[in-house]
Amino acid sequence: MSEKPRKKTLFGRYLAVSIATVLVGFTLLGVMLTFFVMQFSQNEKQALLQENASSVAEMMSENIMVEGNRLFLTTDEAERWKSVMMTIAQSLDAEIFLTDVNGDLILCSEIKDCRHRYKSVDNEIMSVVLNREYFENGTLGGIYPDAHFTSGMPVIISGNSGKAVVGAVFVSTQASSMFYIAGEIVKIFLMAAVATLAIMFCMSGIFTYNMVKPLRQMAIAAKKFGAGDFSSRVKITTNDEIGQLAGEFNNMADSLALSEGTRRSFIANVSHELKTPMTTIGGFVDGILDGTIPPDRQSYYLNIVSTEVKRLSRLVQSMLALSRIDSGTMKLNKQKFNLTEIIIETLLTFEQRIELKHINIMGLEDISELYIDGDKDMLHQVVYNIMENAVKFTNENGYIRITAQKEPQRTVISIENSGEGINSEEIKHIFERFYKTDKSRSVDKNGMGLGLYIVKTILRLHGGDITAYSELGRSCRFTFWLPVDNNKRLERDKSAVKQLKGEKKEIRGNKNE
Repeated sequence: MSEKPRKKTLFGRYLAVSIATVLVGFTLLGVMLTFFVMQFSQNEKQALLQENASSVAEMMSENIMVEGNRLFLTTDEAERWKSVMMTIAQSLDAEIFLTDVNGDLILCSEIKDCRHRYKSVDNEIMSVVLNREYFENGTLGGIYPDAHFTSGMPVIISGNSGKAVVGAVFVSTQASSMFYIAGEIVKIFLMAAVATLAIMFCMSGIFTYNMVKPLRQMAIAAKKFGAGDFSSRVKITTNDEIGQLAGEFNNMADSLALSEGTRRSFIANVSHELKTPMTTIGGFVDGILDGTIPPDRQSYYLNIVSTEVKRLSRLVQSMLALSRIDSGTMKLNKQKFNLTEIIIETLLTFEQRIELKHINIMGLEDISELYIDGDKDMLHQVVYNIMENAVKFTNENGYIRITAQKEPQRTVISIENSGEGINSEEIKHIFERFYKTDKSRSVDKNGMGLGLYIVKTILRLHGGDITAYSELGRSCRFTFWLPVDNNKRLERDKSAVKQLKGEKKEIRGNKNE
């Protein structure tokens, strides 16, 4: 059985990447710093050795004695020069020695274990030193067992026959001394790097933890959402991308909570809407069949059954419309018709309820014929749903005002009713599916919260829209508009232009006659 792969957290990965980046940066910085320090130290050491070799060579050229082609030092001079060379060598932590032109030792600053007396300086090196200054980082032709910095200077004397090179002065020091300095610098650098890494680790850990904290909260909240609990929210502490994401996550949670609430409300409403008429229908039909209801009362109860069947039919139609909207299969069957007739027919449908509540219908006398291009059945449902709400929520002895306006680009219909109205917090949600303002069902006993959602969808399919405005405690107004068919309008404009051109030609013909 394969092991489950270990979970890699964003916190761990971010922290690891941060530390790795800092480590790589410190390593590169350390390598570059060490290189430059060693290069600088070598240059400084070279300049110092060359300067002292030049000084010793110059002093010897002025005071040394020569016999033939050989340097000559008396015992007293040898001791004096040895003392001078030892003093300079100790200050430099170096060795100073003098050779003749053949590379053989004449004088050395070392008292014991002088390695120069056993081996002469290589001829190739001497050929360079006798002509110009010389510097190397090496063993000086095998004289030294390890690397040394060595500077050589020719000893030049002036005589009757001119200047002559009679020997060379070498100043040499161990190269390891420079590595010691570089090592110390590296130690200091490493201690500083470790301290910096420790501080960086703490700061980066705290920063990363706080950065991913909202993401962890979102993950926990998402799990709760999956279990049906939409109460969790993420605390917003920053205004950066994470803070914006947390804000959008909370907005999504609000939408989910609202959708879940409306879904549950919808299920409860549909259950009630199905149960109530079906119970009524079943009860009355059984009563007729078993003779409980006498024949003279059957017509009355059959009318009630018919009403309940129509109620069920409206419910099914709404559900089918919702299904077509969700699946994208709602298609328009456009035709030209008079919208005014639809409005009047819908009012006649609610005539009994209008008379029962003594509602005053206003504005019909000012409405002319409104021919539009659209799906007649769908737009009939739009007018029906809006008018049904208006009749349902209009107060006793209230009014319903209908206005219509034909504009160049659109037709605008407004239906206003008196009554309690809708508060500002709810009015922005009334076109959402399953949303009901009358949650107590004290007035809207038959609604499911789908009517206005379907209305808005149908209007938008036609290229129109709907808005709502309410004065709480006074009235509520729904205004919807439909665009004029631009193609037919363009044909009418072309026809008018042709007619106008024809009239002009006719006038010109009459003038010619």
